[in-house]
Amino acid sequence: MRHAAAVLTLVSLVACGRDEAPAPPSSTSSPTLKVGLLTPGSINDGGWNAIAWEGLQRIRNEMGAEVAHQEAKTPAEFDEGFRSFGARGFDLAFGHGFEFQDAALAAGKLYPKTVFITTSGTSVAPNVSPMVFELEKATYLCGIIAARESKTGKAGVIGGIRLPSIESTFTAFKAGAQSVDPKFDVREVFTGNFDDVGAAKLATLSLANAGADFIFHQANEAGRGVFQACSERKIRCFGSNKDQSGLAPDVIVASAVLDVPRAFVHMANLVRTKTFEPGVQYLGMQEGIVALVWNERLKPTVSPETVAEVERVEKAIRAGTIAVPRGF
Repeated sequence: MRHAAAVLTLVSLVACGRDEAPAPPSSTSSPTLKVGLLTPGSINDGGWNAIAWEGLQRIRNEMGAEVAHQEAKTPAEFDEGFRSFGARGFDLAFGHGFEFQDAALAAGKLYPKTVFITTSGTSVAPNVSPMVFELEKATYLCGIIAARESKTGKAGVIGGIRLPSIESTFTAFKAGAQSVDPKFDVREVFTGNFDDVGAAKLATLSLANAGADFIFHQANEAGRGVFQACSERKIRCFGSNKDQSGLAPDVIVASAVLDVPRAFVHMANLVRTKTFEPGVQYLGMQEGIVALVWNERLKPTVSPETVAEVERVEKAIRAGTIAVPRGF
């Protein structure tokens, strides 16, 4: 049940940068917005953390905000990072992942003037809310592609740390595949971290040895190991969170994509205009945040019947006539 879900009207803007230095002060008389970001891994991962960084830079470039970023991998670092932003008088602080919820709630009690946003989760307080990206709606479509195009009847999914938000996308992938073939075999592996490229590569090779000829990952930086293995074995795979087709254009058929930068800018606008209201904010295809993006180079290798079926199901998901399962 979507308790306190907020219907979002999002702005569509485009920008991206790489400099952490604050932007020049805004030309308006209002104080400069201060926005911080904690990511669980490198912003150079080409996926989950990279899109959060892009969102922070859009806030900086489009709103004249002062921004700061910290990489935080442990609960102690989550706490320290959020408290640092609160103590420095930041207006808004993002924790990029399900795992930041407890730290956000603790910091929220200490710094009531700072709004703490986690990009997943269920925890809500007067100045704490999660944005829940319904990536499942795109991973369900990836499952359909895998089941219709597989020659072995087997696929694999590889995660980093076992988190409910990641397991949920795997649940949807499996449901999409088994909507085509109830006996389709989806095997799941978690490597235990988001950084070990070698472990992700070995996990992928193991799945390939077991017959999987499609792979979906939620491994952040370690996803590069998935793509390396798929390229070596010439088996097809999917990108996640960002259009990753450029990382392995010969094997990535499509990507389950999130427009996190657009959502970040929206939340910053709510805080700046003092219209933020706490609640779980669900963002999916209907809000323009989630999409399946084909690799146009490989799309012609997919059967026209599969492409047509994916388009049909996507329309049904957008219309609400197909309910994609979630794991939490």
